[in-house]
Amino acid sequence: MAEKNLSCFIDEAGDFGDFETHSPYYIVSVIAHEQEKSIQAEIDGLEKYMTSLGYPHHAIHTAPLIRREGDYEYLNMEERRKLFNLIFKFARMCPIRFFTVDIRKSECADSDILEAKITKEIKSQIEKNLNYWHAFDKIVIYYDNGQKPLKRILNIIFNSMFANVEVRKVSPVDYKLFQVADLICTLDHIKAKLDIGQFSNSEKEFFSSPALFKKNFWRKINQQRL
Repeated sequence: MAEKNLSCFIDEAGDFGDFETHSPYYIVSVIAHEQEKSIQAEIDGLEKYMTSLGYPHHAIHTAPLIRREGDYEYLNMEERRKLFNLIFKFARMCPIRFFTVDIRKSECADSDILEAKITKEIKSQIEKNLNYWHAFDKIVIYYDNGQKPLKRILNIIFNSMFANVEVRKVSPVDYKLFQVADLICTLDHIKAKLDIGQFSNSEKEFFSSPALFKKNFWRKINQQRL
């Protein structure tokens, strides 16, 4: 019988610095993809369309896309929405499941407490569906090593809970599902901020209203949550 492997693509929004009102949460997204379920056709289709738009081998970063920053500074709204919709449609087409954890930084007096809360919440999310995780012979973690504390947390959690774990450093441009992890981080970050009454001007411009954001994006992606 072939070995059953689970790929996990992990990204974060926020940092371990002091609490700031414009970024009140630390978000971690964990994307689970069963390797036996091929997504090559979906990847090829996305790459082909991206190339036709002038973005060959490009990693879509959704938060800068919404804010019109970095690579997207000179794109108009139609162009930015087209890129956003592409990665969103790709995520919906792929056979993935996910969970996120969101930590209110205002409740963390220092980075040690934040790290402890992140560890507890990720472990709790895994334990909710422990039979699912134990159904695999090997779990491969993909993370870009963007934040050393999170890298340490991931190593501790997965290696203590599972017998066969491999951790790989990933470049976002090489893995479309890592870009999906970025997308889901962004969507859940916006939803978490909405829950405390925050909706930035750039988010309002991009999504038109909180109601349309929830209807067109958050509720749809939420159907794939573990």
